[in-house]
Amino acid sequence: MTIEVKSPISVASVFLWIGFVSAISFMESWLKFQAPGITIPLGLGIGRLVFGVLNKIEWVLAIAIVIQMYVHKTALFNPKTLIFLLPLVILILQTFWLLPRLDARAEMHIQGIVPPASTLHYYYAGSEVVKVVCLLIYGIKLFKKTDYGKPN
Repeated sequence: MTIEVKSPISVASVFLWIGFVSAISFMESWLKFQAPGITIPLGLGIGRLVFGVLNKIEWVLAIAIVIQMYVHKTALFNPKTLIFLLPLVILILQTFWLLPRLDARAEMHIQGIVPPASTLHYYYAGSEVVKVVCLLIYGIKLFKKTDYGKPN
């Protein structure tokens, strides 16, 4: 038995995407506040910069996957690729709803204004978990077992 990869760009993009999100959302986002001398406003300023760049990288990777689907004539709305749609929808929601609101809250903190309590960070963290799980499932589905070389 061998394993075939029909879409190597998609495989690389999926696992890079998982790596970026895992490193930044699950580690950097909270760990920077443990560093000596990092104040809340400074940490939030760093976070705004890092998450803004992460969002752009995620879009590049998502677009690379969609282009690879187009090249291989893979429908976006078929059972095999349906699991990829959820991370795409999450990315859209994060880009146009969550990140702007979180950015505004961070700016308030930086300006010395304490914003009212919010559950936005929980939504963001939960959506990151769902995104990574779906990407992992989709990435695994991109590998195909074949029986090349097996005698009939």
